[in-house]
Amino acid sequence: MTWDPVWEAVYQSRPWGQYPGEDVIRFVKGNFSAAADRAQVRLLEVGSGAGANLWFMAREGFCVHGLEGSETAVRLTQERLDRECPDWRQAGGQVRVGDMVRLPYPDEFFDAVLDVVAVCYCGFEDAGRVYAELARVTKPGGRLFSRTFARGCWGEGTGAPAGPDMWVCAEGHLKGFGATRFTDESQVPALLQGWKVDRIERSSLTENGGTHEIRHLLIYGSKP
Repeated sequence: MTWDPVWEAVYQSRPWGQYPGEDVIRFVKGNFSAAADRAQVRLLEVGSGAGANLWFMAREGFCVHGLEGSETAVRLTQERLDRECPDWRQAGGQVRVGDMVRLPYPDEFFDAVLDVVAVCYCGFEDAGRVYAELARVTKPGGRLFSRTFARGCWGEGTGAPAGPDMWVCAEGHLKGFGATRFTDESQVPALLQGWKVDRIERSSLTENGGTHEIRHLLIYGSKP
């Protein structure tokens, strides 16, 4: 299984992820805001956590699906969607517990799939399998958005090594979340099995008065 049980403890012990990132908003709105019937647009997020991104997409009228390893996170997501987006189930949405390396969906089912710092908690080989599974369940011409921690991010190289490019970080905001993989831009084509890489952007911010940098790669892909 690609999911680390540490996340169950995280979701049981602290509030987490109430609002989506601007990059997610831009991706969804930029690709699907003009859809004639948003309820017919199926969007999947793997590693959906407490459901901030699903909440945003459901509020926008899309059919949302989430796959998450933590039972607590799935329950929190369902409760929030039921409370704030009462029609999400009637639109066909579903949030379930599962392993993203074996997606429980038919081929060519989704219009877009999202990975928001979830696949980076898999080793390189498992991550490639996840992206291949995401391609399998996406329609031809469908879209991928992936935000992942980049090489040089605060935490990399601290703590204990956990495999190629992976660290159980001893410092920073990644401390306490299990093994995290840091991706170099040159690795992206090998990771994104089944996808055409449309573009890669970089995102960064600093903390502690600029002494530490949090780096992400924002990967945009399409299914041929």
